Amino acid sequence: MLDSLSIHAVSGEFSPFALFLQADIIVKAVMIGLLLASVWTWTIIVSFAMKIGRIGKKSERFEQSFSKADDVDKFYDNHGKSGLPMAKVLASGMREWRRSTARGPIDRDGTRQRLATAMNATIAHEVDKLADRLNFLATVGSVAPFVGLFGTVWGIMRSFSAIAAEQNSSLAVVAPGIAEALFATAIGLFAAIPAVIAYNRFSHRLNKLESRMGRFADGFHATLSRELELGE
Repeated sequence: MLDSLSIHAVSGEFSPFALFLQADIIVKAVMIGLLLASVWTWTIIVSFAMKIGRIGKKSERFEQSFSKADDVDKFYDNHGKSGLPMAKVLASGMREWRRSTARGPIDRDGTRQRLATAMNATIAHEVDKLADRLNFLATVGSVAPFVGLFGTVWGIMRSFSAIAAEQNSSLAVVAPGIAEALFATAIGLFAAIPAVIAYNRFSHRLNKLESRMGRFADGFHATLSRELELGE
């Protein structure tokens, strides 16, 4: 009966909260930093997943509406002020088109080149703006395991110090420090693994969105190029 109680008491000391309380200030700082990074990582994951999902659905509807439009100028006047990245690509193209064709004679080759440059610059800007918060995921994914490892090394050093101080290498002396050390590593992996998975997944979705906007820009460029040819 006493053995059973002692086992339960020892197991209670190795709960996550108990390990945190038993850790020294350095390991506690490591654990708190990693937990905050994990919370912020999940905040970015959830918010970005919702945002990129909304953009994907709205972009599909935008493309469908554009493909059915008979008057590009009217479509731009109705939809060009939207905050949707694809709408901004359209807006940059139309602004350049109107500036280039406002006065004659029209430099057709120059106009085509300026249209492509304006829309490609807008695509790059919108992708960079969307990807800005993903840099934190990449940082956490690469740095968090090493921060956790630092906590591990520090905890093991404390265990060796306890052995030297008490002249005792029994499990009761060594176990708390090792447990704290391993717990710091676990928190580091808990923060890093979702960050790496999310970063790779979101990077893939951003690449798809960039390709989609590029195809839209190419199609819009072709439409305006035909307008130039009709004006010859």
